[in-house]
Amino acid sequence: MLLFPLNSKLEIFVFILNIIMTFVIIFLERKSPKSTYAWLLFLWIIPILGFVFYLFLSQNLTRRKIYRYDTPEEEEYQKMMLGKSLIHFGPDDDTQKQLFHQYHNNIDYNINTCEAFFTNNNGIDIYTDGHAKFEALFKAIEGAKSSIHLEYYIIKYDDLGRRLLTLLTRKAAEGVEVRLLYDEMGGRYIPRRKLKEFARAGGEYGAFFPTKFRVVNLRVNYRDHRKIAVIDGRTAFIGGYNIGDEYLGKNPKMGYWRDTHLRISGYAVYELQRRFFLDWRTSDNIDPIDLDPGCIGRYYPDMPKFCGAGIQIVSSGPDDPNQVIKQDFLRMITNAKEHIYIQSPYFVPDESVLESLKIAILSGVDVRIMIPDKPDHIFIYWATLAYVGELVEYGAKIYIYENGFLHAKTITVDDEICAVGSCNFDIRSFSLNFESNAFVYDQSTATALRHIFHKDIEKSQLYDLETYRSRPRRIKIKESISRLFAPLL
Repeated sequence: MLLFPLNSKLEIFVFILNIIMTFVIIFLERKSPKSTYAWLLFLWIIPILGFVFYLFLSQNLTRRKIYRYDTPEEEEYQKMMLGKSLIHFGPDDDTQKQLFHQYHNNIDYNINTCEAFFTNNNGIDIYTDGHAKFEALFKAIEGAKSSIHLEYYIIKYDDLGRRLLTLLTRKAAEGVEVRLLYDEMGGRYIPRRKLKEFARAGGEYGAFFPTKFRVVNLRVNYRDHRKIAVIDGRTAFIGGYNIGDEYLGKNPKMGYWRDTHLRISGYAVYELQRRFFLDWRTSDNIDPIDLDPGCIGRYYPDMPKFCGAGIQIVSSGPDDPNQVIKQDFLRMITNAKEHIYIQSPYFVPDESVLESLKIAILSGVDVRIMIPDKPDHIFIYWATLAYVGELVEYGAKIYIYENGFLHAKTITVDDEICAVGSCNFDIRSFSLNFESNAFVYDQSTATALRHIFHKDIEKSQLYDLETYRSRPRRIKIKESISRLFAPLL
């Protein structure tokens, strides 16, 4: 017997619809228990709106629907990589050899799950300031001779965006192959007339995995969150910076923008080039790229052999049942012996990541997490405070960055292994967004990130146990509500 009467045909229809959706969510979708509970709660508390949100935000994607790995281009790439000597140890490089053998399980996992080749002849520059990062990017683009490939989540058409598009248009007119790939939502700021000018100059552009129906976008919840640039197949950039003036600290609300980005040279550039090509083929506004044996060297030029940082470029998304980046984070956390330093603007982990961090803390590992002091997404911010507060109870050191907005997505462990890229420490990045990270097996890079973290501590406030326990009741209520719906954020 129902607890309340159904007094209209609409109420009967909504009730039947909710019953059907309940069966779909429980028996057909096979989501995680927390996600299932959250969706069911949302569906029954706000019935009609819950159904609409589920329709738009819970579409199931598979790799078969998005990527093609059976193309001639992919076959040529595999042949080329397998034919190269990607790992080169110098006669005196015992440290790199030790790291390679120490983390061979991590390396093998990435190879077996997403064909992430390991290379160790790579050079790395770290950027933590937008001005320095974009000057380096523009300088590389200015000097490009053969190809420029950019893939960004957000491209604003402000001063920085106009400068970039003007430069790309000029390089295209000079005969350089220029391709621009953007997320369908994040690229909506670019005027179509400017893109057409870019195309008339010889450039190509497209939206990543675009929807077939612009009015009803059932893919709105799955975003291309990557930030990748590959210049001449020799230099690449990967990290957290999008394109826009706010990333130069010009947004008065957010203030200084503190992010982390890498410039990479060496064989790891090949992997970012390949990532771009795979994503490029998802767009419906592009011409195929010729990668037959005769011209593959144009995009994958010979590199000098030297012993440098070991790198794997790891990508994941809603098409990835393994959630490879999250699993890599888990391996780094569970293998840590001394310290784990994490920076992320959003910290909404699933149970596996949260429990692994608790185990690390209780095992004597120094766990430190840094988050921003201001929200750009209010519900995610309150959920973040709830999760870091739980870790404070276990002994983690939590820092609130106060010198602007912290947008860096980094983890460094034991001065041996680290990761920089687009992936936040949240459920959305683990399972819904298309992400790419550079996993670096190199003591100097991992140590440099730890030093950067310590420098940021000087501009941060410690969120200690006393502060956490004395927070007002209204804050506790906001945290509890946000955490309840964390799997949907």
